[in-house]
Amino acid sequence: MKILAHYLYEYKKGLRNLVLYTGSVKEKNVIEKKLKMENISYHIQKVNGTKMNVFFGDSVCVEVIKQIKFESLSCLTEEQDFILGIMLGYDRLKQCKRYIKKKQLARK
Repeated sequence: MKILAHYLYEYKKGLRNLVLYTGSVKEKNVIEKKLKMENISYHIQKVNGTKMNVFFGDSVCVEVIKQIKFESLSCLTEEQDFILGIMLGYDRLKQCKRYIKKKQLARK
């Protein structure tokens, strides 16, 4: 939960527009309560029986995540993976390199 608190701090300070937090399913109620209390848009995606991904941040960004409609991060297309990385604020150059590498692997 310390990591979640740090991500919330970064979001509130404007350092991030969208955050991805992976946590325990046991934390779900606490996390939802906190995000609702802060009036922060979010989307929860179950990873497995014990883990979940929580996307939170600007409502427009969260809506994009919902529109993509993917079951897991490993199911993303190369383009979706690139878009998500950029939205999460990952280094653009590294995302470009990652995209090219994934595209090349997909062609094989």
